[in-house]
Amino acid sequence: MLLELHAVSKNYSTDEVETRALRDITLSIDRGDYVSIEGPSGCGKSTLLSIIGLLDAPTSGSYMLNGNAVETLSTTDRAGIRNREIGFIFQNFNLIGDLSVEENVELPLIYRGVTKSERKRRVAEVLHRVDIAHRGRHYPAQLSGGQQQRVAVARALAGNPSVLLADEPTGNLDSAHGDAVMELLAELHESGSTIVMVTHDRRFAKYAKRTIGLLDGCVAGAPEFAEARL
Repeated sequence: MLLELHAVSKNYSTDEVETRALRDITLSIDRGDYVSIEGPSGCGKSTLLSIIGLLDAPTSGSYMLNGNAVETLSTTDRAGIRNREIGFIFQNFNLIGDLSVEENVELPLIYRGVTKSERKRRVAEVLHRVDIAHRGRHYPAQLSGGQQQRVAVARALAGNPSVLLADEPTGNLDSAHGDAVMELLAELHESGSTIVMVTHDRRFAKYAKRTIGLLDGCVAGAPEFAEARL
């Protein structure tokens, strides 16, 4: 099992009110799985993805990643594991405008201390894999939205992560570019990548092998989510 969450809850508190963003979430994801987390805005999808991606910690419950308990780790330790184990694909691409495509993909590898020759090899490999190598010397502003998202996917792949986390990866794309990105993710899954994707679009959720529905911070029990394996 790649990752397991048991009875995970997340609360946000202010002086006047406490908000329960997640409530007793229990799920498991196998290596090589392709899971869609689906639900309406405000249901807790991005909060759950942040916990899976070690960007946040649960208020209660347990989280095992690659056999290691990670819910109680320090911020520094979570950052180290996140850098090694997890690749992120964001809705807004999060590319650095004054860096070229090659430099954007290479940057996380520099932080990991990868040697220059190995960085160059990996960058060339992943850019070719997502069919954007011909744009390697270009800058993000010179690319279409679909091309920018391919660069973001390449950046996520460069570190050989255990799991790819995609947060509304088609949210800023038109339907044609959105379909192209979803086809790319399907190809990556077929080649062995583990993918966890957040979406509110049922058309794109169907690309995944199974769906986990969220509603008001809980796993949804409606018939349309009966395929979720918990």
